[in-house]
Amino acid sequence: MLNSLDNLIILVLALALDLVFGEPPRVIHPVVGMGKVISFLAGRNAGQHPLVQFIYGAMISLFTIGLFAIPAFFVLTYLRSLSPVTYVVAGAVLFKSAFSLKELIRAATKIKTLLVNEELDKARFELRTLVGRNTKDLSQPLLVSAAVESVAENISDSFVAPLFYFLFFGVPGAIAYRVANTLDAMIGYRGKYEYLGKFAARLDDVLNFIPARLSALLIVLAAFLSRRNVRNSWRVTFNHHSRTASPNSGWPMSAIAGALDVQLEKVGYYKLGEVGAPLPPETIDASVNLTWMAAFVWAALCLTAGVIQLVYTT
Repeated sequence: MLNSLDNLIILVLALALDLVFGEPPRVIHPVVGMGKVISFLAGRNAGQHPLVQFIYGAMISLFTIGLFAIPAFFVLTYLRSLSPVTYVVAGAVLFKSAFSLKELIRAATKIKTLLVNEELDKARFELRTLVGRNTKDLSQPLLVSAAVESVAENISDSFVAPLFYFLFFGVPGAIAYRVANTLDAMIGYRGKYEYLGKFAARLDDVLNFIPARLSALLIVLAAFLSRRNVRNSWRVTFNHHSRTASPNSGWPMSAIAGALDVQLEKVGYYKLGEVGAPLPPETIDASVNLTWMAAFVWAALCLTAGVIQLVYTT
């Protein structure tokens, strides 16, 4: 847990950096660097025997995680001995690169604006940054559904999980998680990289097991605080979370579907929630508001846990 004042300050500063500045330029963004390394290594072995692919994929995953997390550990350890202030600033900047809330909200809000302006083609194009499905022929309700699903899923992947691993393993732990999640996003799917990405996909499933369920609970709590349908959010979460292929993503998506009294659908794959209210673009705003509330509650809980741990250990 957070057992030093320095790490508690790192958490506060990193949250402030995200809220004020959002994402750093792509040219210096560590996640972009992660993606380039993964693409290079994955391209060396995409056509081999399934067993060879699996072994190589596991090696890629472990190597890439170590490549980013281990240097972060040693650099921060050195900076801590050199100067507490330098350590805190560097730690906050590195930790910020492991999570993203403002950018998620910005992307979802942009899609909502495009839909309100009836710019469906542009909305379909922008949505590709949030979801992996083919957006080319999606109708407006399905575009809204995809955006809401992405907001719910990414509150877990991009915010709750990184902070969760920071609480227990510090900045290197958050970075290690971000690498694993990036690996899953890039190679952990069926098709060309099916066997190459199996290790990364299963690792991501394990790492997100607790954060995904925490995220669902946070959304239910956010529904209560926002005077949304708490009972339906709770019911849909437990009844529909298993409808997705992922063992984790169905939890926060079901929670938000129930809270908003809507049905979220990925055609041919799943339907979450009961048919209820229509899906106008404003539904995205409602999901964003719930996400802000859930994120605020989670950040407050993390800070409270850090303060309690700090008091207990001093």
